Amino acid sequence: MKKFNVKNIVLAGLFLGIGLVLPFVTMQIPAIGNMLCPMHIPILLCGFICGAPYGLIIGFITPIFRGMLFGMPALLPNAACMAFELATYGLVSGLLIRKMKYSILNLYVSLIISMIVGRIVWGLAATVIYHFLGMDFTVQQFVTAGFVNAIPGILIQLIIIPTIVDRVKEYAQITFAGEESI
Repeated sequence: MKKFNVKNIVLAGLFLGIGLVLPFVTMQIPAIGNMLCPMHIPILLCGFICGAPYGLIIGFITPIFRGMLFGMPALLPNAACMAFELATYGLVSGLLIRKMKYSILNLYVSLIISMIVGRIVWGLAATVIYHFLGMDFTVQQFVTAGFVNAIPGILIQLIIIPTIVDRVKEYAQITFAGEESI
């Protein structure tokens, strides 16, 4: 197991801060904010850049901290469900990018798989949490909130995350699977 290092701790803190602040840009109109999924971007970046352990931790705490500090998302059920979703994004993106030989194609594959698995985990968490709250969570709600309404956010993520990760990799000399350390 790799040791936690200062650079990744600082970067993870930066991604946590971005995850707390970025929703202010879009949440003035909640319907637009929900479509753009602003908290997902820094968590996916954290997983790709810092690695799976950091992505997992920052993904789990960001929606909970934001809910506690700013009241949005509501802690139950939204922030609780999002905590599992975002933790999965951070974990899966960090694991996959380090297991695959680095290429833009594999970066996209890692991103898409992370987004799908995260949404599935969100749906499972929502099913359980809503049940304990005495609320219904239907397949239609899952498909609508997780995929249909999120299309703009998904497209934004598919455009900017690979670009940012590739630029950071190039300039910060991050190494992934199958590469020699510089």
